[in-house]
Amino acid sequence: MNTEPTQIDLTITEQGQGRPVLILHGGGGPASVTGFAEAMSRSARVFTPVHPGFNGTARPDGLDSIDRLADFYLNWIAEQGLRDVLLVGFSMGGWISSSMAAKDASRLRGVVLVNAIGIKVEGEAIADVFGLTPHELRALSFHDPDKFRIEPTPQQLAMTAANLNTLATYGKTMQDPALRGRLASVSKPALVAWGESDRIASTAYGRAYAAAFGNGRFAPIAEAGHMPQVEQLATLLARIGEFDRDLD
Repeated sequence: MNTEPTQIDLTITEQGQGRPVLILHGGGGPASVTGFAEAMSRSARVFTPVHPGFNGTARPDGLDSIDRLADFYLNWIAEQGLRDVLLVGFSMGGWISSSMAAKDASRLRGVVLVNAIGIKVEGEAIADVFGLTPHELRALSFHDPDKFRIEPTPQQLAMTAANLNTLATYGKTMQDPALRGRLASVSKPALVAWGESDRIASTAYGRAYAAAFGNGRFAPIAEAGHMPQVEQLATLLARIGEFDRDLD
């Protein structure tokens, strides 16, 4: 692991008290995990950073891959003196979380991935989200897309496009072929929660993700797509609560 200091003005929200939880958002940006973070903060000390480059934040030129972003967050955890951290990653954030755990899980309590991308699974392609219209992306992301049929403003469209460009900078291929094999060495428990109606990455992909960990378990979530934290928040919180209690 790179032990250089972060040297980046990280935009981060901290709320709540208790054991530390680090929440890493997906390509949808930090707004996609706001409700989840607030709910978690009722019983934990929750940190929710904005990945550098998202929502108009600065991204140094050298911070240009998931691997380097994983090093960045591992360094940040160490700098803050945090231990026993529950790491929760959504989609792209799950890819970052997996890479972090494979590099150095010594300060982690456990890992939770929610409809994560990042590994290569033969026969299970990840949808190419780049260049999709908002309607097309919504159709892939939700169990019931009609519930989320909101006409975005020009500003929201511009932000979405900019965030997708940042996502492409970090990992346009949406996967690291070497990552899956590295997860077997992760000794800390991992929960892979999965919205079963996800059309970006299939349930079979999620099961393979859970199986890749040395100590992984799979938790399907019905009537949810790529963002169960939006469609089935209560169910997702219950699955994570059960997992976290088992870590004691």
